[in-house]
Amino acid sequence: MGKSKHSPAAKVNEPAELAEVLTSLHAQADPVYRQGLIRFAIPIDRALGVSMVKLKLLAKPLRGRHDLALALWEQGIYEARLLAALIDDPKQVSAQQMDRWAAQFDNWGDCDTACFALFDRTAHAWQKVDEWAVRDEEFVRRAAFATLASLTVHDKKATDEQFLARLPLIEAAADDARNFVKKAVNWALRSIGKRSARLHAQAIELAELLAAREEKSARWIGKDALRELTKPAQIARVGKK
Repeated sequence: MGKSKHSPAAKVNEPAELAEVLTSLHAQADPVYRQGLIRFAIPIDRALGVSMVKLKLLAKPLRGRHDLALALWEQGIYEARLLAALIDDPKQVSAQQMDRWAAQFDNWGDCDTACFALFDRTAHAWQKVDEWAVRDEEFVRRAAFATLASLTVHDKKATDEQFLARLPLIEAAADDARNFVKKAVNWALRSIGKRSARLHAQAIELAELLAAREEKSARWIGKDALRELTKPAQIARVGKK
């Protein structure tokens, strides 16, 4: 018996199937929502105005559709790229695909969605953290730390040592004053500090070091991380892990 067209391994029935999904996206477009994306620093020249709530509903029956995800990404539409990240099968994502998508990130929305919903679940996640953290491109570098932050949540088998080994990447990138990079570096540091008592102590130590640095971005990253990681409720939570 042949595979169902909705099997994860099935090929996209071009152009009908892709066109059907794109039609659904356009049908749910909201011009008011689209305009509102500007407030969140999302470029709207390629956006339709479809909320994440609607995208997740649309993604639910399409999960695991690797070929459809690739086709959607190539459309260049903001929401099509978010949907691609939501439905792709991490087991079928290659390192080359991750590099290709990362090179095309031009906003934090598609970057973070790809990292949190897909990249951190692939076999190449840790490798890409290391590679992208030293890249110059703003959103490629952001992707390194967004993926690292996401791994603290989704990689249940990761050891403290794996995260400790990436603290030098955070320290090295803390002087990058670009807004979307420094916020991701901060995100990664805070997230690591919430994973275990041991990591909490090491994150606090690094945050204190950064807070005393001369660079404005490093000071902000350190002070903001300390503000969250030293809250009594956070200390209590991490003490139970």
